[in-house]
Amino acid sequence: MNILVIGGSGGLGLELVRLFCGFQEMVSVTATYRTRQPTLYEKRLNWVKADITEEESIVKLFEKCPDLTYIINTVGLLHSTEGNPEKAITQLEPDFFIDNIHVNTLSTLLIAKHAHQALKKAPRSVLAVLSARVGSISDNRAGGWYSYRCSKAALNMAVKTLSIEWKRALPNCAVVALHPGTVKTQLSAPFRNHIPDSKLFTPEQSARWLVEIISRLESKDTGKFIAFDGSKIEW
Repeated sequence: MNILVIGGSGGLGLELVRLFCGFQEMVSVTATYRTRQPTLYEKRLNWVKADITEEESIVKLFEKCPDLTYIINTVGLLHSTEGNPEKAITQLEPDFFIDNIHVNTLSTLLIAKHAHQALKKAPRSVLAVLSARVGSISDNRAGGWYSYRCSKAALNMAVKTLSIEWKRALPNCAVVALHPGTVKTQLSAPFRNHIPDSKLFTPEQSARWLVEIISRLESKDTGKFIAFDGSKIEW
């Protein structure tokens, strides 16, 4: 089994890498980082530098990963030095909005564009991407966060559309969006002061739940939006 964790240097991504490296079966794990390689070393782990907002970087990544069983994209953008989630439409900044689209939506489309051959040989394969419940249109009750919500809603549409195409092109593959919950990572740090502890998860907790879900996925599950507890989220 060959596994690719994209964004393996992040808080949640790194825990997924640890768990996959600990699988009892023979597993080879490739994990990507953008700037600094983590100090996690395992015999079956290979770190690759990649920028998944650049198509050339993704092409080179898949040249190093020609045969895969699971691809998990954990990369996401919620805030940066250029911007933060908007509380009102008057705070919308076009450049920050486009940055959200590049990272949260376009990256997965570029990955899928070049992943087909790598997943083709596996009798059961998975392309899983980390979405967020705030990307659900039907579940939007609070408003705000225009850039993040729109980019995750677009990601969800990309997942659903790709799942329909790959039912024909890759019938053994499950393409899913996963909601990891609110995880205690750098991504959520500025926004979790008012979230009760019962709804805040450590990277280890969330990663373990996600691995359990991914391990059980079958081709009939393709096109689903699944929460960390296994429940279905409406688009």
